[in-house]
Amino acid sequence: MKKYFSNIKNSVQTLSNGLKLTMGHLWDARMSRDPIGVAHEDYFLKDKGIATLQYPRESLPVPDNGRYKLHNEIEDCIVCDLCVKICPVNCIDIEPIKAVAVIGKTSDGSTKRIYAAKFDIDMSKCCFCGLCTTVCPTECLTMTKAYDFSTFDRSDHIYEFGEMTPLQILSAKAALEQHQKEQQDSPFPTIGKSTARSAATRPIIMKPKRPNREDD
Repeated sequence: MKKYFSNIKNSVQTLSNGLKLTMGHLWDARMSRDPIGVAHEDYFLKDKGIATLQYPRESLPVPDNGRYKLHNEIEDCIVCDLCVKICPVNCIDIEPIKAVAVIGKTSDGSTKRIYAAKFDIDMSKCCFCGLCTTVCPTECLTMTKAYDFSTFDRSDHIYEFGEMTPLQILSAKAALEQHQKEQQDSPFPTIGKSTARSAATRPIIMKPKRPNREDD
């Protein structure tokens, strides 16, 4: 009989302790917590309140060094094709067109000799490895902290960074074909001015004649 009432007492105490914990959380949940990032100095102090975010009106802050959505500064791109070659999932698609002459300079002084008729990145295939940003010689390809780019259509994940119009693409291709045709029709190979000048001014060195054994 004594054990029977002891079990009832333990059950009531266990139930009351659980209810106290539940009621404490319920009391703290009268207000919601401010959405602060893990880098905030009060992140571990803000442990009270409702943690649910009212998306999309609220969102958690993302660190500046977050690696999410890819972005390309096409003005600094030299269309070297290294990002395409190293991408393990083939999410980058580039259509290069060689220019007849230098078409500009990047922000770091690199020479641009290739047009980017097409520079598409399919973020639905991206595995966020960051290899393409590592090999980029001009650092024009970067991973941004934009993480929320969900869509209802997968094709909307293809981001186009090429800025050439169809007319400009046709004009660049026609100029390249004309240049290649002129090179094929020319009877002499194209030599740069510096190379031709150095070849013309280079002294001719006559090697001494090797003696003939029969003259001995």
